[in-house]
Amino acid sequence: MRQAFDEMSSTNGHVRPAYETLKQWLSTVPQDVLDHRRKEAEYIFRRIGITFAVYGEQNAQERLIPFDIVPRILTKDEWGRLSKGLEQRVKALNMYIRDVYSKREVLKAGVVPEDLVYKNPAFRPEMNGQRVPHDLYVHIAGIDIVRTDPDTFYVLEDNARTPSGVSYMLENREIMLRLFPELFSMHKVAPVENYADDLLATLRSLSPHGGHEPNVVILTPGIYNSAYYEHSFLADKLGVDLVEGRDLFVKDGIVFMRTTEGPKRVDVIYRRLDDDFLDPLAFRPDSVLGVPGLMSAYQAGNVTLTNAVGTGVADDKAVYSYMPEIIRFYLGEEPLLPNVPTWRCREADHLKYVLEHLPELVVKEVHGSGGYGMLVGPAADKAQIEKFREKLIADPGNFIAQPTLALSTCPTLVEQGIAPRHVDLRPFILSGSDKVRIVPGGLTRVAMKEGSLVVNSSQGGGTKDTWVLDA
Repeated sequence: MRQAFDEMSSTNGHVRPAYETLKQWLSTVPQDVLDHRRKEAEYIFRRIGITFAVYGEQNAQERLIPFDIVPRILTKDEWGRLSKGLEQRVKALNMYIRDVYSKREVLKAGVVPEDLVYKNPAFRPEMNGQRVPHDLYVHIAGIDIVRTDPDTFYVLEDNARTPSGVSYMLENREIMLRLFPELFSMHKVAPVENYADDLLATLRSLSPHGGHEPNVVILTPGIYNSAYYEHSFLADKLGVDLVEGRDLFVKDGIVFMRTTEGPKRVDVIYRRLDDDFLDPLAFRPDSVLGVPGLMSAYQAGNVTLTNAVGTGVADDKAVYSYMPEIIRFYLGEEPLLPNVPTWRCREADHLKYVLEHLPELVVKEVHGSGGYGMLVGPAADKAQIEKFREKLIADPGNFIAQPTLALSTCPTLVEQGIAPRHVDLRPFILSGSDKVRIVPGGLTRVAMKEGSLVVNSSQGGGTKDTWVLDA
């Protein structure tokens, strides 16, 4: 793996223009002051309850996601290129999902293999022929981006179901403004605070009918969900009701919310629970989190679900590998943001190459997430590699492999001072019936451990504020 691109300093030691002011500021602030500000940030996060739990851990406890107080900086030009590529990608994702549940031209043309759709556990036959409001399926997307040099940004993953993390993007900015006003005064940073307004405008634009101001709610699985803080945070920022399944009911094909003043019709549901649990009459009968009859109201066109049911058919890692072809098929354009080169282990020649080069590659489960179930070859020992080899041979279709990218690094505050750590970026793309909205920046995730390439919070990763310079 070649040396990582450092976003602040070039190989000859010169500081990149976007970071010059930050570099100078860091050189004048004592380490103990930075440590004190970091502890202040941690105290604020604890006080307002920004925690998460890791599923699968025995006796899992709520924990903080580490927050790094050194911002990541992108130029206006860099963000301009990114945002155009993000908009293109989400447009293609929406067209692909609509096609998969209707004419299936992409399958007939042989662009995507049929079994990747029909055998996909996220494929929902209930959506076949189902029209959704405004032909939009992915209203809120989180596209994970990595950088390898000054000019190259890759898409690492598409999140088209219920992408999380936007509350951290907003809280990170609020805490940075509180703790480092002097640093903000030295930069012209594009705001992210209007995300809540943009999200509400997007959700309202998706109402299945006009005639009155749409009633929008956020549907949460409840307080025991690992992202519950984000659900309550967004409901508060948007000024909408946060509801659980028991707060809603369906009558005559219409969804209502129980209130102290009687039933109130619901037009748009920003749901933060998986398809399986939405409606016990349509999906898992043992679900106590959903709303009986919700799918019948949805299929009747009386309510919008954000994101639509069945969007997971577009965001697993096998379908990801076909995204460049999908963009060309639907849009007749070259992808503005390239994929990471990917070997599909379901194909014999790809599998052969992967098995021969396991120590050099990153191998991921097709339906995996959160940094689980993956092999980082250069960081693995022989026993781990051989164990993964057995998994690959037993079920090659369940894996893809990619080169071990030298993810870019950003200056990060660690115990020893300021040091480079690997980062990725999750921008959030909002697709409404009126327009696409993207707040400048997104959630930068950082691998806090030296040399680690895994930025996921469940694996010890942290977050940073992302600054897009507005000049």
